Amino acid sequence: MRKPGGAHRWRMIFTVLGAVAFALGSFWLLEVMNKNGQDMTASKHLDEPDYFVTNFSLVRMDLTGKPSYIVSGTKLTHYPADDSSDIDQPFVRKLTPDMPPMNMNAELAHIDQGNSRLQLHRKVVIDRVASPKAQNLTLKTEALTVFPDEERMETDVPVDMLMGTNQVTGVGMKANNATGVVEVQQSLRIVLPPRPRPAAAAQ
Repeated sequence: MRKPGGAHRWRMIFTVLGAVAFALGSFWLLEVMNKNGQDMTASKHLDEPDYFVTNFSLVRMDLTGKPSYIVSGTKLTHYPADDSSDIDQPFVRKLTPDMPPMNMNAELAHIDQGNSRLQLHRKVVIDRVASPKAQNLTLKTEALTVFPDEERMETDVPVDMLMGTNQVTGVGMKANNATGVVEVQQSLRIVLPPRPRPAAAAQ
């Protein structure tokens, strides 16, 4: 003979077990959502800058402990995702032994690859005065990638250069500051100044 209330107790047990399972399921779902939210927040924060510096100036040394180049700007913004930095109104001075300094100006710059690559953008101007080992150089372009440690720079866009008294224009350029070799890849045009006329012989 079935005891009264037995079915009711089983229903209560199943109800309690169902409530516990629902609670555990809800807790697991909440944990998953929280974890995903934390991962998304961490990813979002990783893509955002972690600090910025205004009106800064920094000096990078070479392997011998001498200044290699100086970088300054109105604002530096650092990104932790790839340890890169953006610079507003950058000014770069490249220092090379026995050579005059090379000055670089632009509106924007991006530093990455372990501070070994500098990308200059918009109204880029490179200037170097003449010396016994090298002629004066003025270069204008809209984008230039500089590898300061390797003493070289390159671009794929049009360039306008004044080398000594010769004007050189073209599209795409590779230059090595250490060797003084400049290679223009396309549409090379060189304008040479007129040669001075010999003085007329005395009558």
